[in-house]
Amino acid sequence: MQTFAHDHSFGAPLVNTGTSKAGIWTGRVLSGLAAAFLVVDSIGKLMRVQPVIEGTLSLGYPVSVIIPLGVTLLTCVIVYLVPRTAVLGALLLTGYLGGAVATHVRVGHPMLSHALFPVYVAALVWGGLILRDRRLRAFLPLRRAE
Repeated sequence: MQTFAHDHSFGAPLVNTGTSKAGIWTGRVLSGLAAAFLVVDSIGKLMRVQPVIEGTLSLGYPVSVIIPLGVTLLTCVIVYLVPRTAVLGALLLTGYLGGAVATHVRVGHPMLSHALFPVYVAALVWGGLILRDRRLRAFLPLRRAE
């Protein structure tokens, strides 16, 4: 099986895909921050706390979608936190967070503080995963400057 880490046919060699302890711990912290935020968000939805109900209504969604959104989000986070399925979880969370971006844009919320906040969370999700997973770093087309 050929890996991308050994394919140098496109020019510069790939970035060293070795894993440092600092990189792994930074990845764990980034992933933990993203997961903690998303778990709190999903629990708020599952408990149907008043601020979540008000926020959901202000975004134009009926109250009936709060529990399914909470279940979906919590499921995606659990899939992300299991090392064997972390990439699938990151992909699922990317889709979920993309829907959040679309919702905030549709409602007309400010771009940097509201509409792009899910993008910031997705950056934590993927940044943490890339730092934690050597195979994912080998797969991505990151190259050294010559």
